[in-house]
Amino acid sequence: MKVLFAAAECAPFFKTGGLGDVAGALPKELANRGIETVVVLPYFTKMADEYKEQCEDLFSFTVHVGWRQQYCGIKRLVLNQVTYYFIDNLYYFDREDLYGYYDDGERFAFFQMAIIEMMEKINFIPEIIHANDYHTAMIPFLLKEKYRWIQAYEKIQTVLTIHNIEFQGQYAASVLPDLFGMGTERYEDGTVRWNEALNFLKTGILYATRVNTVSPSYAEEIKTTAFGSGLEIVLQMESQKLVGILNGIDYAINNPATDPILVSHYSVDNLDGKKENKQELQRLMGLPQIADVPLISVVSRLTYQKGFHLLLAELENLLQFNVQFALLGTGDPLFEEGFRKIAHQYPEKCAIQIGFDVKLAQKIYAGSDLFLMPSAFEPCGLSQMIAMRYGTLPIVHEVGGLRDTVEPFNLYEETGTGFGFVNFTGFDMMQAIKAGIELYESNPNTWLKIQKNAMSRDFSWQTCCQGYLDLYEQIK
Repeated sequence: MKVLFAAAECAPFFKTGGLGDVAGALPKELANRGIETVVVLPYFTKMADEYKEQCEDLFSFTVHVGWRQQYCGIKRLVLNQVTYYFIDNLYYFDREDLYGYYDDGERFAFFQMAIIEMMEKINFIPEIIHANDYHTAMIPFLLKEKYRWIQAYEKIQTVLTIHNIEFQGQYAASVLPDLFGMGTERYEDGTVRWNEALNFLKTGILYATRVNTVSPSYAEEIKTTAFGSGLEIVLQMESQKLVGILNGIDYAINNPATDPILVSHYSVDNLDGKKENKQELQRLMGLPQIADVPLISVVSRLTYQKGFHLLLAELENLLQFNVQFALLGTGDPLFEEGFRKIAHQYPEKCAIQIGFDVKLAQKIYAGSDLFLMPSAFEPCGLSQMIAMRYGTLPIVHEVGGLRDTVEPFNLYEETGTGFGFVNFTGFDMMQAIKAGIELYESNPNTWLKIQKNAMSRDFSWQTCCQGYLDLYEQIK
């Protein structure tokens, strides 16, 4: 089987979130299973030099973006049995950030047409094109409406993965002729129109052979008004081709027994080294090095979607308990300033680092006791899986992928892998946090049992990949 995986970001080259992690891990596992896999990405010039130096320049051609004739260079890099092709155009991709520009519609229109037009040129006609989010969601439409005359593409099937339905790619109807060089018939008949705009994601949902989200619960949630971001009616109509497949994490990188970033290694069979990592984290964050105080941590973007208005409102209340709190993240300036102020008032209990540091994040996963994720919605979430892998018990709002991955602690049966709350309120969040604190303080044997439960859960891509293989087999 041949699979072309199209995405706007991919670890280790460049990423902003979960899409980059999936694009980095899933193709690698597909290749390990014997699937001939290529990944196509924009050539963002912010990519690290070590990878730029490995790129081989193949050829270039012209892509017609409406009336514009745009240069398209093709670069190739082979890494971990996966072949990566990069679409090179400095005008579109020589930017400081990956997204957020006035011409994103044009940039990703070019990218999607370049992917389709390069396939014959590199002599790789896949059985399946796997598109991801709105940046590549028009590919199924383009194959059927713009490039249907190319016989070699007639049998290609398409999968569209929705990583976050909030981002849909909504543009004026004029984008069809002005960027894609097409007529407006499918806009005028309502097929690609939504709320009086051309909607990339809606179009992909309608035209893709199959659609999936990154967790089973999220697949159900986005068919409702509360979570569908306006596309719930479309998803209800297309529910027969919608499925949820849980993301995984890279177990080679996230392994407390081998992680080179940790000061002491440990495993589910011997957790002694976790104590030294806690002491190291306390030192790094400027907190007193106390062994028996529960250390609650956060690694996240500081946004309303992630629930930080709840946490900010309750943090001073939380700090009245015998706890320590450590946060690493960046986002809404009001949240950043609010957390800084509280840290200034409670320097012995609260440490805030605004920004992002990959190594410090790993130390937080390993050195904390509890990991807080109060997200309003969460398509999948990876941090709770990484935390469990490191024996740090997550406290989560029971939605989306958080509900699918964290089993709430049951006091009477002494089961579970973390703590959860259903109602999205500060009070309910605090009840879950207090349950975690109480278990830590009062019952160390059960705490250890829940830690081991969490560390024993299998969220590896070796397991999660099977869902995609099954999906591919259904449609190839």
